[in-house]
Amino acid sequence: MTTYIGLLRKDPDSDFGVDFPDFPGCITAGTTIEEAVVMAREALGGHIEAMVEDGEEIPAPSGLEAVLADPDNKGAVPILVPVELPGKAVRVNIIVPDRDLKAIDAYVKSHGMTRSGFLVTAAKKAMGARGKHA
Repeated sequence: MTTYIGLLRKDPDSDFGVDFPDFPGCITAGTTIEEAVVMAREALGGHIEAMVEDGEEIPAPSGLEAVLADPDNKGAVPILVPVELPGKAVRVNIIVPDRDLKAIDAYVKSHGMTRSGFLVTAAKKAMGARGKHA
């Protein structure tokens, strides 16, 4: 498990937003702090999975001092976001009924996830529910 720093921000008349200094463009939000923290973990996990799928290098986590020294981060509240870094991505072919695939794609789009990330998460959840971890 690796921990990255997320920055919790709140403007008047907005939800709680979270962005990641180590992952420009990776942002999420929640209506409560608790929801924003949950969404931060999901967004970061999905972002990292997409980077791995694209063959991009995953950066090492920045230190708190460096993040807080950036003037753009003034007023943001740092939160620690643990994420499991994936192993090497392997392409697989699966057959899924089209209506199920459409439902999966709609869900992942609305939750800022990738299809692959969602399917792996669902599989891990199912295996955990049965006590069969890989």
